[in-house]
Amino acid sequence: MLVGIIVLFFFTIFLTGVKNPKVVFFPDNMPNAIDVFIKMPVGTDQFVTDSVTRIVEHKINNAIGKNNPIVESIISKVALGAGENMFDNTASSNKGKVTINFVEYKNRNGENTIPYLDRIRNSVKGIPGAEIIVVKNKMGPPTGKPVNIEVTGDNLEDLIADANSFKRYLDSLQIPGVEELKSDFQSSKPEIVIEIDRVRANREGISTAQVGSEIRTSVFGKEISKYKEGEDEFPIMLRYQESQRENINTLMNMKITYRDMNTGMLRQIPLSAIARINYADSYGGIKRQNLKRIITISSEVLSGYTANEIVPKIKKLSEKFPKHDGVEIKLTGEREDQADAASFLGKAMMIAIGLIFFILISQFNSMSKSIIILSEVIFSIIGVLLGTIIFGMTISVIMTGLGIVALGGIVVRNGILIVEFTDVLKAKGLKTRDAIVEAGKTRITPVVLTATATMLGLVPLAVGMNINFITMFTELNPHIHFGGDNVMFWGPLSWTIIFGLSFATFLTLVFVPSMYYLSYTM
Repeated sequence: MLVGIIVLFFFTIFLTGVKNPKVVFFPDNMPNAIDVFIKMPVGTDQFVTDSVTRIVEHKINNAIGKNNPIVESIISKVALGAGENMFDNTASSNKGKVTINFVEYKNRNGENTIPYLDRIRNSVKGIPGAEIIVVKNKMGPPTGKPVNIEVTGDNLEDLIADANSFKRYLDSLQIPGVEELKSDFQSSKPEIVIEIDRVRANREGISTAQVGSEIRTSVFGKEISKYKEGEDEFPIMLRYQESQRENINTLMNMKITYRDMNTGMLRQIPLSAIARINYADSYGGIKRQNLKRIITISSEVLSGYTANEIVPKIKKLSEKFPKHDGVEIKLTGEREDQADAASFLGKAMMIAIGLIFFILISQFNSMSKSIIILSEVIFSIIGVLLGTIIFGMTISVIMTGLGIVALGGIVVRNGILIVEFTDVLKAKGLKTRDAIVEAGKTRITPVVLTATATMLGLVPLAVGMNINFITMFTELNPHIHFGGDNVMFWGPLSWTIIFGLSFATFLTLVFVPSMYYLSYTM
């Protein structure tokens, strides 16, 4: 029995590696909302962004169909609240957002919303000058992008060159599952540079500060007084009319009034006499992490793929990719969060096993009996892995990990029932073998009943059975339906406990008595 269980344990691990089930950080869900983010070049007028957003909205309407019964609303935003960061309330004139909200799952008649995600992605492609990202609402706390590549370095020119080269290299490979790689580095921010002829300005007796102040006053305005009405104060701003301040030629011809320090007289001179304009492009911003410049390349994952399938491929490519000295390429985002969560759950499991072992030692005052019960916890993972492979389920790092940790406490309880009652029978004078047989016959009922009750109690959560108890008593209609976000989130945890406890019941009734007998015959 011992050799057979050990062989089965390693065979299950080998089989899991061969079958390679899908592994996700948080359980995948049917989207209740789909967000379409539109990003135009920096400096784009909000009216232009609004026109592009209307085009996107029209394409979305064609993709989902008019008067679709499962679509609750379509909401568009421009500038304010249009960023990908839900906590960022700054207004950006080059950003737009369209949100498609679906009705609750119980009102969809079982229709899946994931196909709409793919339809929308295909429909909004090919709009010139616009970067468009289509994402769905995710369960669990906010995490990084599924594909998130951080390129860091000290030399900015080398960093930009390597980041762009690596992005083009990945685009040329067309890695399956990658939606579209996008860089957060803005290399073409348009600027109007006013270059002052310092020699001519000094000759006229004008400082660069005066010129800058005049330009700022004409464009943004200057507070010259306050208007009071009761206890309220309103600033009085002085600036050019809109038609003047939005015309660069008018601004260049504006008169700068100043006092000549040599003669003491007031003089006026046009700005164009001491300055000229240049149109240029500059960097939109340089981000740093741990004092190093950083460029992030990210992408969403297409339906049917997971980050754990794509990220290892990109990591291998990044290790072989030629780059300048001092430039590093690292895969982070959701993958990094997943590694941290897996490490935390591993530590939690070890702490739980340590506490259980301490309690068992205190109760039985025996190392062998404690190890027998703890081994049942470890071998119960066989049931979890076999169930996942047989039924083709996806492993969730968070929910499956929590299920394994929770499974440990249930399994230990059943093991204690057998071992403790065997000790009681031996104390009454029965031989070891007879005591084991009698304990198994006596305790089989509570062990099976508790395990069955636990598994049956988790079935509604595992299959997503929903009952409206209010209408069940008021209208005699419980509105029973299956599925929804609850089963997608809690289903992996429930199935983990069900699979593990099913196999652990066999371990409790057969493996534990065998190991108990083996410990006394060796």
